[in-house]
Amino acid sequence: MKGKYMAYVGSYSYNGQAKGITVYDVDVEKGRFVPRCEVEVDNSSYLIASNNGKTLYSIADAGVVSFRIHENGSITKLNSANIKGMRGCHLSTDAEDKYIFVSGYHDGKCTVLRLNEDGSVGDIVTGVFHKGFGSVAERNFRPHVSCSRRTPDGKFIMVADLGIDQVKIYRFDEKDEEMVLIDAIRCDLESAPKCFRFSEDGKFFYLLHELKNVIDVYTYETGDRLPKIEKIQTIETTGKAPLTQLTAACSMRFSNDETHMFCGNAGDNTITVFDRDKKTGLLTFSCCLPISGSYPKDICVFPDDKHIASINHETGSITFFTVDYEKGLLIMNGKELKVNEPNSCMIVKVSN
Repeated sequence: MKGKYMAYVGSYSYNGQAKGITVYDVDVEKGRFVPRCEVEVDNSSYLIASNNGKTLYSIADAGVVSFRIHENGSITKLNSANIKGMRGCHLSTDAEDKYIFVSGYHDGKCTVLRLNEDGSVGDIVTGVFHKGFGSVAERNFRPHVSCSRRTPDGKFIMVADLGIDQVKIYRFDEKDEEMVLIDAIRCDLESAPKCFRFSEDGKFFYLLHELKNVIDVYTYETGDRLPKIEKIQTIETTGKAPLTQLTAACSMRFSNDETHMFCGNAGDNTITVFDRDKKTGLLTFSCCLPISGSYPKDICVFPDDKHIASINHETGSITFFTVDYEKGLLIMNGKELKVNEPNSCMIVKVSN
């Protein structure tokens, strides 16, 4: 399986120790990233690949940068687009790669840009600034948009704001291309809803709370005017382990077959593995084990679902693990890979 997968790691570049994106060949069997090259991006804080796997998108200081992913895994820049706001913290595309959604932590803005047929980023379509106040806490007292996604039915855009403890729901019509606020999920005070993910079948979504350290599981049904949303489960991100004042849930990923969920916990510096029932959508705690690094800002799931990598921002490292689901173990593979302030990682399958 060596050479069939590439990893792209985004890092801050302000201190001159990294250029932005580092490209790696992935040895899945050994859980190794072999450096290939670096590509310049100003402070690449988040990376995603298009759903068709042909384009890579990165947050940059000015907005969004797009890259063509070639058959051998190398990347070349297509273009960059300004979002007319402060630097974003999260990206997502819709199922058909028509739009890209940029979440602005610093200015509380969600920006929607059009994607061109070649994968390059087009003009700004629409955008909204959130308003309001959170709690008196230092962390979340004003809008901080942390995750934006189009719903699987294509009718709505959901925007998580950890500053005001809400997930706002906007109607989005491709004809008018405007975001119209229609509803909101009002979360507990100081819970800080950070990010969410939909199941592939569109029947469930999972909302991670950074300060409350729980994952809320919801059912999702489409509707003409409003989606029908119902919470069916709340589960602690660290299992039965006691929380500390420093614990902060910071990352969440499905396994590729969606039978498991991984959650990274800063402060505790642990990764939790949940079993997931695809029929009911419910999560069951499997294990919560320490990583050797600090602040697992992102989790990278290998294509075989047997290996994961923890992207440790504070210690500037990536740790590789084999996952033993039956025994509930994470087994570290080899030594840590040193990377300057890594923020996120994306693995893409290539032909050779």
